[in-house]
Amino acid sequence: MNVSYFIARHIAPGRSEAYARPVIRIAVVSIALGLALMIASVAIVIGFKHSISNKVVGFSAPLQIVAFTRNESLEESPVTIGTKFLKKLHSYPEITHIQYTAQKGGVLKTHDQIQGIILKGVGKDYNWNFLKENLIAGHLPDINTDKPGRQVLISQKLATKLRLKPGDAVRIWFIGKEATAALGRKLIISGIYNTGIEEFDNRFLIGDLRQIQQLNGWKPNQVGSVELQVRNFNKLKSVAQKIYENIPYNLNINTIYDTYPEIFNWLGLLDTNVVVILVLMILVAGITMVSTLFILIIERTGMVGILKTLGANNHTIQKIFLYKAAYIIGRGMFWGNLLGLFFYFIQYYFRLFRLNPVSYYVSYVPVELSVSHFLLLNAGTFFLCLIMLIIPSFYIMRVEPASALRYE
Repeated sequence: MNVSYFIARHIAPGRSEAYARPVIRIAVVSIALGLALMIASVAIVIGFKHSISNKVVGFSAPLQIVAFTRNESLEESPVTIGTKFLKKLHSYPEITHIQYTAQKGGVLKTHDQIQGIILKGVGKDYNWNFLKENLIAGHLPDINTDKPGRQVLISQKLATKLRLKPGDAVRIWFIGKEATAALGRKLIISGIYNTGIEEFDNRFLIGDLRQIQQLNGWKPNQVGSVELQVRNFNKLKSVAQKIYENIPYNLNINTIYDTYPEIFNWLGLLDTNVVVILVLMILVAGITMVSTLFILIIERTGMVGILKTLGANNHTIQKIFLYKAAYIIGRGMFWGNLLGLFFYFIQYYFRLFRLNPVSYYVSYVPVELSVSHFLLLNAGTFFLCLIMLIIPSFYIMRVEPASALRYE
């Protein structure tokens, strides 16, 4: 029989515990609020990272194979598809989809405005799922035609600024192959999309790849980049390294981290913020519990003296108070979990807390929490708080039975 656990279970708050009762309540509230805040913080950070990463990856693939060049302008150098290396990519188990694209800078002119844009040309193998989900008006451009399609998607931001709507015709001017004259193309707005990410919405139109091939004087088997979708985004860097080790000298591979470093650096700062929050909350809860344990021991000094007189050793008495403290921590964690999960489900289903998409890329606070993260938060909070209580529990060794019995 575990004597320490038995005694701890049967310690009832007495009338003499004038200080212990309110302090225990404060400890329970402190742990509850701390754990609830930790659950909310982790859920928000994971939600932010996944929501924004999915947007960036949906618009621009995780991996891009491009021509190896020092050219840093918007004019891409062609990549010839159908080579032995590119065909071999289909056999990589980590790669789930391959599509061909190209980009070309231009100037969009309406009757009263001029706007610099980038036309992104896509082929028949392009995955439209992301743009389909973010389409707010019109329809996707039809590129399954015999001739280069003239339909394009435009962002809501550009459409509002230029006062355009689906069905409107626009003229876009591009630099020709020889860079000596401008080439004009009359294109039709087929639909309007909105990703919420300014890096895309401020610049990109989506159209037929063959338009860019024609403008650049490329052959049908020449594209600007080969975009690769991967099975596991967490293994992106290792997949990129494996491809890089086998890539020809005239090609290079870029990850989404290289293409949009400012977005992913910002997401990386969120990890630092949540670590600081977790450390502070655990410290606050731990310090509160240390104070609570000291008060419990002081108010139970008489009981400690009696137990020592009856032959109980310091280790046994220490365990009594640690069991009592574990019970208090458990009560606080119970209410903390209720509060944290209440916030999570309310925000997940009703999206009560809204954001400015211009600053945060999303219009509401996204939340995402896995079972493993939830269990780790609970286990970490419980054991760290309990470990912090081991040191103050050694105060019991200083209690002398003769002087302790005076409290009774």
